[in-house]
Amino acid sequence: MTKNLLVELGLEELPAYVVTPSEQQLGQQMADFLKENRLSFDTIQTFSTPRRLAVRVIGLADQQTDLTEDFKGPSKKIALDAEGHFSKAAQGFVRGKGLTVDDIEFREVKGEEYVYVTKHEAGKPAREVLAGIPEVLASMTFPVSMHWAGNSFEYIRPVHTLTVLLDDEALDMDFLDIHSGRISRGHRFLGQETEIASADSYEDDLRKVFVIADAKEREALIVEQIKAIEKEQNVVVDIDAELLNEVLNLVEYPTAFMGSFDTKYLEVPEEVLVTSMKNHQRYFVVRDLNGKLKPNFISVRNGNAEYLENVIKGNEKVLVARLEDGEFFWREDQKLKIADLVAKLDHVTFHEKIGSLSEHMERSRVIAKYLSEKAGLSADEAASLDRAAQIYKFDLLTGMVGEFDELQGIMGEKYALLAGEDAAVAAAIREHYLPNSADGDLPETKVGAVLALADKLDTLLSFFSVGLIPSGSNDPYALRRATQGIVRILDAFGWHIPMDELINSLYALSFDSLTYDNKVDVINFIKARVDKMMGKTPKDIKEAVLSGSTFVVPDMLAAAEALVKSAKADNYKPAVESLSRVFNLAEKADADVSVNSNLFENDQEKALFDTVSALELKGTKAEQLAQLFALSPVIDAFFDNTMVMTEDEKVKNNRLAILVTLTDKAKTVAAFNKLNTK
Repeated sequence: MTKNLLVELGLEELPAYVVTPSEQQLGQQMADFLKENRLSFDTIQTFSTPRRLAVRVIGLADQQTDLTEDFKGPSKKIALDAEGHFSKAAQGFVRGKGLTVDDIEFREVKGEEYVYVTKHEAGKPAREVLAGIPEVLASMTFPVSMHWAGNSFEYIRPVHTLTVLLDDEALDMDFLDIHSGRISRGHRFLGQETEIASADSYEDDLRKVFVIADAKEREALIVEQIKAIEKEQNVVVDIDAELLNEVLNLVEYPTAFMGSFDTKYLEVPEEVLVTSMKNHQRYFVVRDLNGKLKPNFISVRNGNAEYLENVIKGNEKVLVARLEDGEFFWREDQKLKIADLVAKLDHVTFHEKIGSLSEHMERSRVIAKYLSEKAGLSADEAASLDRAAQIYKFDLLTGMVGEFDELQGIMGEKYALLAGEDAAVAAAIREHYLPNSADGDLPETKVGAVLALADKLDTLLSFFSVGLIPSGSNDPYALRRATQGIVRILDAFGWHIPMDELINSLYALSFDSLTYDNKVDVINFIKARVDKMMGKTPKDIKEAVLSGSTFVVPDMLAAAEALVKSAKADNYKPAVESLSRVFNLAEKADADVSVNSNLFENDQEKALFDTVSALELKGTKAEQLAQLFALSPVIDAFFDNTMVMTEDEKVKNNRLAILVTLTDKAKTVAAFNKLNTK
């Protein structure tokens, strides 16, 4: 017989960004708890609002499954003393399992007898096991936490109610001084406390007090309401997925509505208006059927449609205040001169241990000039890059960016164009911030991409130089994100720049403001980001590529992809094993060995040398890998007919030299002895 279990934790309002992850975590924690305690179930449903986290277990067994376990003890010769009685070792073993020596039996394992006992544990009733639910709730983790009243235990927010129902029966338990029952809270203003009749009636009982407990239902309702407004007003609404998720976690009973603002604000750049609406007010942006911004917005009220006109007016009033700020800064910033703002960057600290923003820009400019040659920029592109590198942080001192920091770079591009700067320069100012997230948009222009690389490289090198290195999950200066951006840009633009050579060159540069330090850690840090870029690539393939002699990001990622694809082929295992044998033996060679053809003693030795000498790995990494795999018969013939580690020192070194030559070429794809073929 099965039942349904409901657990609801009622809390103070949660931060919107915490709600969905916490709902998912509760569901997973409950599933793990039930599995660990041998309580079978059919499915688990989760619920959340800003003021509650809940889980419902469907088809929960009324009793644990029985447990039968075999335990292996000491060998028979240890378990019995000279007189054939059970020794203290045997007695201690069974006592630890809650059994007696009467339960011992002997079983033969690999020709020797050992003590075995079998323990049978009858399943407990579900109610007894479910007493551990408070431990499940206590085990949840959150990005922020607090403690309240006399509690020393910290939690995301103060707890007000705990509802635990097994079908329609309320179970008794305590969590953070809250005793469980069937009481839940309705909407803060429209509802009141209510009783949940049973686990199955949860959503209906809360709906009566103006709470939509199912986040998916709330989301669908918001989208449906917005679509209705679209149809009625003949407009198009940008239903941004990230904003939608935030909004649904701010409301328990959503009602969407459309507000408006004066058309005069449309003279302000669209990005300012969108930022004011989306980022600051959590409003959805409205456009006409041609995609042009309209003087309207969509918001979602946490409540019903009563007095909605007053709500609309209040939201319009709040938005106008933000738009007034934007209009003011747009007008005032245009009176400023770029040169004056750049000069003031001397007095803006990049970091107290590193220096000013001006000094950061000066170093980035030198790096950009070096990179422009490596990236193959034309003379015009190089000139645009140099100009952009001289001024690219100026917009940080504008009023607009001071008020709306999300617009850094974006406003820099607009102000640069107004000041008569070249379009390529202006675009680079905007693009140097990209990508601004792990999967964010990349620069589209080569000038912008090189400036982004230069800015991120100096940031990485300068912070490492003063010992500000990320540790664990702690990365306050977002150096992992910056380095991930470096790797993504190099790959996207196909720039085959050896990173070890680049870093060595940058460390050779001399600046008045800072001397780069900590080169080894920087290189390892970049490699760790390349590792991350390889995603779910098998660990051994990652290690093989990262251990190769090539530190060219696009080549490394291409080599990993080629190895993953080739691993499914029939020739993968024998080819890798052949090359791996070459690599392992090559490690035994002296550093200064060279090949002397006069020392060859068989045709297979000469054939391998001739093949390796003629080998020029060209084309894509997949094509280079195919070339290396094609060597397998020649390599195998060599090993079948040749003793490499012979007693004759000269002959041995000569043969090792052939293998070193092959290894040096193959390493540009991967270190094949790191691959696992078992």
